[in-house]
Amino acid sequence: MPQLIAKIAVSAATYWIDRPYDYLVPEELEGKARPGARVYVPFARGNRRSEGIILALAENSSYESLKSILAVLDESPALTPEQLKLALFMRERFFCTVYDAVKAILPAGFWLRDDGKRRVGDKTVEMVRLCVPAEDASAIAGARRRRAPQQAAILDLLCSFPALPSADLLRHAGASRNALKALCKQELAELYRREVYRRPAVHTGETEPLPVLNGEQQRAFEGLSELACSGKAGAALLFGVTGSGKTSVYMHLIRQQLDRGRTAVLLVPEIALTPQMIQTFSARFGDQVAVLHSSLSTGERYDEWKRIKNGLARVVIGTRSAVFAPTEELGLLIIDEEQEETYKSENTPRYNARDVAKYRCAKANCLLLLGSATPDIVTRYHAQTGRYAYFSLPSRYSDTGLPTVQIVDMKQELRRGNGGNISEPLRRELEENIGRGEQSILFLNRRGARKLVSCGACGYTYKCPRCSVSLTYHSYNRRLMCHYCGYSRRLDAACPDCGGILNFIGAGTQLVEEELHALFPDTPVLRVDADTVAPAGSHELLFQRFREEKIPIMVGTQMVTKGLNFENVTLVGVISADQSLYAGDYRAGERTFSLLTQVVGRSGRGDKPGRALIQTYTPENEIIRQAARQDYEDFYASELQLRRLQGAPPFRELLAITASGQEEDRVVLACREVKQRLEQSALRREMTVLGPTPLPVVKVNNRYRYRVNISCAATGAIRNLLSQIVAECSTDKRFKNVSVFADNDPLD
Repeated sequence: MPQLIAKIAVSAATYWIDRPYDYLVPEELEGKARPGARVYVPFARGNRRSEGIILALAENSSYESLKSILAVLDESPALTPEQLKLALFMRERFFCTVYDAVKAILPAGFWLRDDGKRRVGDKTVEMVRLCVPAEDASAIAGARRRRAPQQAAILDLLCSFPALPSADLLRHAGASRNALKALCKQELAELYRREVYRRPAVHTGETEPLPVLNGEQQRAFEGLSELACSGKAGAALLFGVTGSGKTSVYMHLIRQQLDRGRTAVLLVPEIALTPQMIQTFSARFGDQVAVLHSSLSTGERYDEWKRIKNGLARVVIGTRSAVFAPTEELGLLIIDEEQEETYKSENTPRYNARDVAKYRCAKANCLLLLGSATPDIVTRYHAQTGRYAYFSLPSRYSDTGLPTVQIVDMKQELRRGNGGNISEPLRRELEENIGRGEQSILFLNRRGARKLVSCGACGYTYKCPRCSVSLTYHSYNRRLMCHYCGYSRRLDAACPDCGGILNFIGAGTQLVEEELHALFPDTPVLRVDADTVAPAGSHELLFQRFREEKIPIMVGTQMVTKGLNFENVTLVGVISADQSLYAGDYRAGERTFSLLTQVVGRSGRGDKPGRALIQTYTPENEIIRQAARQDYEDFYASELQLRRLQGAPPFRELLAITASGQEEDRVVLACREVKQRLEQSALRREMTVLGPTPLPVVKVNNRYRYRVNISCAATGAIRNLLSQIVAECSTDKRFKNVSVFADNDPLD
């Protein structure tokens, strides 16, 4: 009888040696060793015990001498066949190991500690139930009411419920633990443990009806519904201006899929948006909603994953990683604000949730719906060329107009002697809003008080000793901090080099808050950034305060720009519109347009008209003018021409090989080797190779970072070439202690 062979992806295998390894399946494990199950295997020369996952089973191997599986860790496979295929797709697409992909697919609580036990156990509660019919228990309770009143009270309660948690039972019955033990000893009741799910806070009221769709929404819904119910894989773009009610269309499509016995996944770009979406959707779909995002505890995330896998939750809402939710019969996958860069992971595996979503929808024969007020240029191009279906919501749901936008030239403010961050027009608008009892949002995408501190005499600036950036000054604790590695130090009274006077340059949200307090001393101001969210506990608590206490002014970073709906906000001010415009990235214009359009759209979402002021030192810049007009189509047309000239997406793909290490010379040498191998390859005519170039922040946490960029019509052959080069450089002794990895369309 042939010996059963398991082909296993091993966690200890690095990228350059990642492949299926053949292991013998001992006879006693043959029933347990199935594809998708995790195992312990001996690996490498030292036979170090390593975790692995079975990819497939076979009856023969090309190797004569094989090691055996040590143990099977799962009673049932951890991954379904579909998830195994997804892991293999991710390996090829995102230049990662199979096990890296598996770790992204499974929740953290599913993994094992060194002692072989799961990191998070199942939560159970002790329950009590009757062992005799309720009629008999009631008669016994009546007979014991005088001599054993506590036992009688316990029996009376159990007659009304099939089972109760023991703690609740004893509390409501006013009984002791001994009374309960006596009933169990007499076999009138029994104790057992029942699993319960650790869940985040959700809507607990009665289910509300779905919102009524207006004419535009109904037309979009009908078109999308036809695609979603066709039984074929497809993708569609829902382009709707801010406040057009895309969420209402989402809810009707999800309801339709639930009625068809299918499931749905909704991705949102920010954790800050998740609580609002949870409340909105759980109010309509109740306990069928599950939540997946990184702010949940490990136990909550694991239990939500189990609810989805067990079919108890059929609507999944979450951030990027929710794209891996183990839904069965997937009918619809929605990516809201699909243009956001937060859908791209910057850690291994460096996946883009949109690419994973496309793969899942193709395999499940269902609809991928991409929604946005400022679609990604590539997405809009696919809609234009017919690859994606296209639907639009050109008007706001409430028929109120878009906010009127004024561009404020900050150069003129300087000439008038106003060197602050609040221009005179913005100050007047804030004053009027405060007088009317209306609320305002100010946006500045930099936390802290000052961008940098410099000496006016010798030019000394405070630099991070571990990163190639200046330290940001935080006035609330008089410390200088690095926002990349977390390094901090106290501010000196004078220049540490020459003793000169220190100058404070640039502005952050903290400084704007201080200026607002100086301008409006009796007016409460709420600041929302990374420095205030952690002490508050969550974004939602701050936003709840803003809504319920009607705080007149909220100033914040990018957290306040998307998805928030405050009906009393009638004014938005952008403090520094130029900040992201000259980032040196081909996406800088798109990023700036999207950010400005989104934050301006927070104004006037109720019955009152909205206004917005954009403060800039380059008022003639066409992107700022397009954002002020909310003219996406004009921006798209001009940006598309620029992308064509640049050889950037959607016309060519961008791939990159990045090297990082503590010795800059070795890192640069590795990148030069990469470039040389690319230029000497047989595929050199199919790609444009640029670099080596330093990343915008070349040193982070004592590691230098350089990159080689490749513009090409990406094919399997080119991806294989990059994979081969990464493997060779990673094993080259000249590049010892240098990390080399490939990436698709990197964010830096």
